[in-house]
Amino acid sequence: MVVKKNGVYRYDGKHLKHFTRQDGLVGHQIRGIQEDQDGNIFIETLSGVSKFDGQKFKTLEIKQGNTVPNEWKLVPTDLWFRIGFDNKGPYRYDGEYLRFLKLPKSPREDNFYTQRLNAGFNPYGIYSIYKDRKGFIWFGTTALGACRFDGESFSWHYEDQLQTTPGGGDFGTRAILEDTNGFFWFNNSRFRYKILPSNSTNLVFKKENGKGFLNEANEMEFPFFLSITEDDNGDLWMATYDSGVWRYNGKELIHYPVKYGEIDVLLFTIYKDQQGILWLGTHNEGVFKYNGTSFEKFEPMKNIPNH
Repeated sequence: MVVKKNGVYRYDGKHLKHFTRQDGLVGHQIRGIQEDQDGNIFIETLSGVSKFDGQKFKTLEIKQGNTVPNEWKLVPTDLWFRIGFDNKGPYRYDGEYLRFLKLPKSPREDNFYTQRLNAGFNPYGIYSIYKDRKGFIWFGTTALGACRFDGESFSWHYEDQLQTTPGGGDFGTRAILEDTNGFFWFNNSRFRYKILPSNSTNLVFKKENGKGFLNEANEMEFPFFLSITEDDNGDLWMATYDSGVWRYNGKELIHYPVKYGEIDVLLFTIYKDQQGILWLGTHNEGVFKYNGTSFEKFEPMKNIPNH
């Protein structure tokens, strides 16, 4: 399926088919797609979550009422969703209902509101959800760093250099990845981390230098990325918003500009499919596919009816 702001497109290897609210989709602003163990597709929108069973869409029901502590569970078959950016926690889907779960208080909350008395956004808003190799769930927030739930307890991780861009903006925790060597990467390539045993509510890491590049002013820079994935060779691919893709092969960063003609393509996400092929979701030019040397625009057969 190919994500777009006015619904969703499914590609069957030959044709694109467009789905909208008229087909039963709960909303048009798509924020994520997941698949469960039975092959059902779950499409997350700002309005809710739609389940597609191959034939029709069904809107998932949100369980109403106050949550209780034991609703925080870590079940391998459960799916997790954001449904917007202003909630104070995620939604867990247990196969029957979506259940809203409030994140515990961050150690940085008081400091955040002291510094930003009139903040116009919720610092607990979730930018990213990631499941690591142990099955633990991570939630990347707009301003408080990352929160990990291990099935029993919560741990927070925040560092200024992971959140604050060189221009001084607050990037938020938009991307999390654990690589094949057990190192975690957050938001940019400056550092990589291994988790150490600790009883603290803050995660304790062994921190190592990552990798940067020299800019035109001969200054070291570290790209901030919106999305990151690992290819079948163990190389990391980092998609930035307006500076293309960076590949880290363990030794150096290699830059892949992404253009369509003279247009600089704005990126949102990078994804590796089951065949190991890399795909880019973009803001302004549809979908791009890696051809082995560069990213080229994906243009399937045209003139295919929407429905």
